[in-house]
Amino acid sequence: MNKLYFLIVICFFISCKKDEPKVIRVKKTPPPAIILTDERKVVVDTALINVFKSETLKQFYIASENKSVWGNLKKRTYVLSQLKKAEELGLNPEDYKATTLEKYEKRISSLNDKELATYDILLTYNFELYLTHLYKGKLDPKKLYTDWDLEEKTFDPNNTLIKAFNKNKLDSIVDNIQPKHQTYKELLKALEIINTYPEEEATDTIRSADKITLNDTNNALIDIKKKLLFWKDLTGKDSLTNKYDKKTFEAVKRFQERHGLAADGVIGAGTLSALNFTKEGRKQQIIANLERWRWYNNDFAENYFIINIPNYSLNVIENQDTTLIRNVVVGTSKRKTPIITSKLKTVVFNPTWTVPPTILKEDIIPEMKKNRNYLAKKRITIFDSAGREVDPKAWNEDKPNSYRYVQSPGYNNSLGLMKILFPNHHSVYLHDTNHRNYFGRNNRSLSSGCVRIENPLELAEHILNDTIATNWPKEKIDSIIETKKTINIRITKKYALYQWYWTAWSKKNQLIFRADIYNLDSDLYSKLRN
Repeated sequence: MNKLYFLIVICFFISCKKDEPKVIRVKKTPPPAIILTDERKVVVDTALINVFKSETLKQFYIASENKSVWGNLKKRTYVLSQLKKAEELGLNPEDYKATTLEKYEKRISSLNDKELATYDILLTYNFELYLTHLYKGKLDPKKLYTDWDLEEKTFDPNNTLIKAFNKNKLDSIVDNIQPKHQTYKELLKALEIINTYPEEEATDTIRSADKITLNDTNNALIDIKKKLLFWKDLTGKDSLTNKYDKKTFEAVKRFQERHGLAADGVIGAGTLSALNFTKEGRKQQIIANLERWRWYNNDFAENYFIINIPNYSLNVIENQDTTLIRNVVVGTSKRKTPIITSKLKTVVFNPTWTVPPTILKEDIIPEMKKNRNYLAKKRITIFDSAGREVDPKAWNEDKPNSYRYVQSPGYNNSLGLMKILFPNHHSVYLHDTNHRNYFGRNNRSLSSGCVRIENPLELAEHILNDTIATNWPKEKIDSIIETKKTINIRITKKYALYQWYWTAWSKKNQLIFRADIYNLDSDLYSKLRN
């Protein structure tokens, strides 16, 4: 009886051990099986695959039962031709071992099994890398910048490649994988256009101590005319003189317009700076902008605001139609406007303005130490940590960060009469301004990071007027403004916000450039090529 009892106890413990909960590991969905044809196939040694330290590559060859897949000449030829043409899309063919792969292809009939397997792996690895770079960029903006807040793009190169491989649609995969937005297409066209220009003669930097105006005589005009001829803003075979004639004047205005400068024909520092760019410099700028556009969303919302920071412009797009265009003021190079993808949430009429830390440190505190009445003139009230109002005379200049500084609503409030809020990690928003004369300037990199909008109340009326739910006529908005009371209005119509940065594109076969106000282009190009 004791033996029987002992056996029952042992069985009980064994059964309990078996019933212990197990950790469930969710496996990634494996890629579809690869349909192989009857060309020469060899076994791919996993040791060769492991050299690349790529889980994606392992999964690819699991889908082919560890057999080589690129036996078909037509498929190989397509991959090789695409990698060789990577330069046409702003990428470097040697990032994808184009020359090495060509050497393998020339010896294809004499490759032993191990060499053929190596060639197969190299084709797969580099073509998937190429597709990934075309879809989401070669570099990760989050690793480059602290003020770029974009939605992360995910990409499964195995599924994309295997589906095209099995359906014999490799010839469309490169086109399908790239961004579809018109600006990206205009950048590809810009790269095509600039490649048609001849190699440029080396010239010294063009300088002029004074601005050059119509009918002036200036020795710099000879090199200026050479540049205008090279970029095709000036045509003909006129002799190169130092006289600023009418024909050159019109060419300068064309050049200025293409570069976002005041098209007044006056040759000043901005125009000379743009003229001093070389063909190679402009080509690198285009390539840097192609990379940026691969970071941005592939799928755009039905309705959205798109801001091009270097172009100082905001476009409202609704159902693929541009319904409003506004000039904007953006952050300075020291207080940059962050790059953001978000959604518009709220319009705030008669906003108060709480002084942010940077402005407090760099502007407010130094002025307060000079003059305690400084804040009163700007209608800014000081509050302590308990929310009590503090007399400027009692302000403790040794503990300036222990206070909150709030400007009352009104026409001269730093945010103007309204602001538009959207979720972001940078405490920025779109808003009116008390410096409304700034919109007439050509260089509008003047703010502390937020984007200021020209004629913002008209914009508010436009986006709040949802014909189904609400009606916001101008008179209604004006009556709210008159109260000088802060009112928050939820935006019922869905608008995405794309607050982005690009300095090059093309229009009607013309190259368009903007000043790289945050000095990002050359550094990005350098990182792309390293």
